[in-house]
Amino acid sequence: MPELYGNTQGLSPSAKKTLERVYRRKVPIDVISSLELSRSLLDASREAGRQVGALVHRSGQVDYVVVGDATRLMLPDVGRLRAAEGRLRGLRLVHTHLFGEPLSKDDLVDLVRLRLDLVAALMLSPEGEARALEYAHLLPRGAGGLPYRVFGPLHPSRVDVDFGALVAGLDTEFARSAQLREVRARDGRAIVVHVGDKNKRGAEDAAEAGLRELRELCESAGLEVVDAVVQLRDGVDPRLVVGRGKLDDLLIRAAELDAETLVFDRNLTPSQSSALAKLTDLKILDRTQVILDIFAQRAESRDGKAQVELAQLKYALPRLAMKDDALSRLTGGIGGRGPGETKLEIGRRRAKERVLHLEAQLKKLSKQREERRRRRGRREVPTVSIVGYTNAGKSTLLNTLTRSQVLAEDKLFATLDTRSRRLRFPEEREVVLTDTVGFIRDLPKDLFAAFRATFEEAADADLLLHVIDASDPARELHARTTEGVLRELGLTDVPVLRVYNKADLLAPGEGARLVDGRDDALLLSATHRETTRALLERMGDLLRPRFEAAFDDARSSEPLVDAPLEVEHEPDADAEVTLEAMLGARRRKKHRGVTAAS
Repeated sequence: MPELYGNTQGLSPSAKKTLERVYRRKVPIDVISSLELSRSLLDASREAGRQVGALVHRSGQVDYVVVGDATRLMLPDVGRLRAAEGRLRGLRLVHTHLFGEPLSKDDLVDLVRLRLDLVAALMLSPEGEARALEYAHLLPRGAGGLPYRVFGPLHPSRVDVDFGALVAGLDTEFARSAQLREVRARDGRAIVVHVGDKNKRGAEDAAEAGLRELRELCESAGLEVVDAVVQLRDGVDPRLVVGRGKLDDLLIRAAELDAETLVFDRNLTPSQSSALAKLTDLKILDRTQVILDIFAQRAESRDGKAQVELAQLKYALPRLAMKDDALSRLTGGIGGRGPGETKLEIGRRRAKERVLHLEAQLKKLSKQREERRRRRGRREVPTVSIVGYTNAGKSTLLNTLTRSQVLAEDKLFATLDTRSRRLRFPEEREVVLTDTVGFIRDLPKDLFAAFRATFEEAADADLLLHVIDASDPARELHARTTEGVLRELGLTDVPVLRVYNKADLLAPGEGARLVDGRDDALLLSATHRETTRALLERMGDLLRPRFEAAFDDARSSEPLVDAPLEVEHEPDADAEVTLEAMLGARRRKKHRGVTAAS
């Protein structure tokens, strides 16, 4: 029995038989629709009182007969036949429009999303006859404007189109376009999307700041951002996030710009990700996935790699159930006969086992870090941690102060592994300066939990340098985000010195207003060493009690300001600086001094 697709409920037996007879029609390759097929569709549409369509293969065979409602069709899943990039589907849709309306937005979205050879609408008159035909086909990438072209309406007797020659030419053009296409970014082209509550105060400013940051995140992850879209609405759609009409616009825009990824400036639920992917056939990412991908690319240490993998697994676990149905096939063989475990269940169980293993491994590594900090504390070596929003210039400041060569790039999350370097003040005073992972708003909970041990490097610090990008319009939001994370880590009792960085990018007088009347704030440019002198003086004043406790030397009680302001910087080291190396160097200097005196 031929299968009917779509809205088949309520059809009379006679209407069903009329629809099933559509499968008997054969369509020559040189026409869009044969007279027999058009007449069968018109008869079925009149009897059913609904839109009726046929998906016709290039061989002329009708593969699917679809029933809709009065205004639209819901096409079935046609699989991935000929769906490779740069190729058409090999199917064309011929369907009826009951009220004589032209091709609808839904028709054009289906054309783009499914990459159909062609979509044609038989426009019915009030008497139920075909008074006109309108059709559309896709255009090769780079043709400019919309990704499709619409023809008509034309009288059915005047449609003089050789369909076979048309699709053959389109296939050739698509293949040539794919060969001549520019080399893409590593992970493709993306459209970033922000959905906000229009009733919230400052919604437009928040959307602008959110999209700017999301664009930077995507570029750091390797995506080429080709467009940014904002939708402010009364509430986020619980299923699709954006409205259905906006989603159709995004799909057409993606086809126009040759984008294959949609990135949302929010964390999507598993059901939202699944629904969006099914309706668009595009790759759907949320903010968390982009951040996780950046962390996976940048993590170098054993700690960092384990932390990233743990966060990725915790993110993926609730989403495994939303994967393709093909994962639900039963396993076979010994131990797998009968009901057994599905592939999905096996994947979930193994992921949980891996999570437990990684958590145990991270606990062990955390204890090792804690022991290193305890040894450092016993020797009374002051520690200064550099904290702040991502891409605020923390690594650049570390390099400038210590003449190191730590990786410092103008991109988000360039630093994922803690780096410690030695900074020597006058009179044998030494400090361990630590660069930490940057913070970001709405940091995924699993990622924060995984990297909590790394953040704890700042827990034993004697001083925190809170670096803020003074040139960023959202600097106060970034500062509040960092302060919130520090509160969550329980570091409110540690002295904090605000360091407004990138002063060279500010308008005249703007930097002075930021630090005017504040004892806990400084203005500098981390790329210019001469601007760090005030910072070094202030650090020395704040760390004086620790210096006095650290060194049993008569000179250690002298005020730091009486000593020369020139600070001796240690060259970069491949490994993290250790306390034993510091003390060994100091003992060798004292031994040389005793030998010279004797």
